Amino acid sequence: MEKKRVLSCIQPSSGDMHFGNYFGAVKNWVDLQESYHCVYGVVNYHVMTMPYEPKKLLENTWHMVFNLLAAGIQPEHLFIQSLVPEHAELCWIFNCFTSYGQLSRMTQFKDKSKQSEDASEGFISAGLLDYPVLQAADILIYRADYVPVGDDQEQHLELSRNIAQRFNSQVGKNYFQLPEPLFTEVPRLMSPADPTRKMSKSLGEKHYINVFAEPERIRKQIRSAVTDTGDTPAGEMSAGVRNLFALLRACDQTATFQSLMADYEAGALKYVDLKEAVAEALVAVSAPMRDRKAAIDAHKKEVKEQIKASSAQVRRRAQETIREVKELAGLLNVKF
Repeated sequence: MEKKRVLSCIQPSSGDMHFGNYFGAVKNWVDLQESYHCVYGVVNYHVMTMPYEPKKLLENTWHMVFNLLAAGIQPEHLFIQSLVPEHAELCWIFNCFTSYGQLSRMTQFKDKSKQSEDASEGFISAGLLDYPVLQAADILIYRADYVPVGDDQEQHLELSRNIAQRFNSQVGKNYFQLPEPLFTEVPRLMSPADPTRKMSKSLGEKHYINVFAEPERIRKQIRSAVTDTGDTPAGEMSAGVRNLFALLRACDQTATFQSLMADYEAGALKYVDLKEAVAEALVAVSAPMRDRKAAIDAHKKEVKEQIKASSAQVRRRAQETIREVKELAGLLNVKF
């Protein structure tokens, strides 16, 4: 029986991956490789919808590729969006099957256009409005069965399904299957310095834990993690302690988690024991990733060529879809 196809993409960002990124998305990607035919993209076109520096975009694209490979993504599953120009071609075709009203109602467009307006003297790119259509092209060009999503992305997947339905209806053929969301339990990991805020690089170094950090750096951050600010209502677990338990659970330390939770419920938990357990769990998760990252750093040129080759292989599937879509849409084709 042929494996179902999973498609997921990530925008390239600066800096190393932190544990919020890893447990929030990338670990799930790694695990899915066992059961599905996976296609994962670093979507650099999407970055262009907001003000950016070209040189930095190129650096961040490769940096994200290296991070994903170090985290355990297999190179044959990985592509870079701009190396598959058919995404942009399908986006244009899909533009003609998408209403302006739908795009203007997208929650992320409203949020990001406000950010762009504040930061860029009123300039809001047309790409920002249109990027959900490019996202639909990212998904549908590989005829994905499933797309791993969080709650904030479900609206965009629904738009992809709407575009597929409208295309199918207009060309008179059930060509695009409708991709289904693949929901998985995603831990909400908070800043070790301020457990009321989500772990994020934008808040500063003390607010995130780098997955490639040296063990002692990880231990130091966990030792200094906030546990109780003194304003937690009686009988409730403080946000800091809850975050430490969430990190421990994310590391699949079930027995340790249950033992320490029993201590907490009995009123016998020592924060130093909880922090030590969390620190050692994170160090253990980090170790193989740090080793792979070191090997990648030593052979960057070869790794880049490998990803260019995998992108070319992935592109063949995209070319097949474009050829069939253009035939259905009444467009002239070129021979590949």
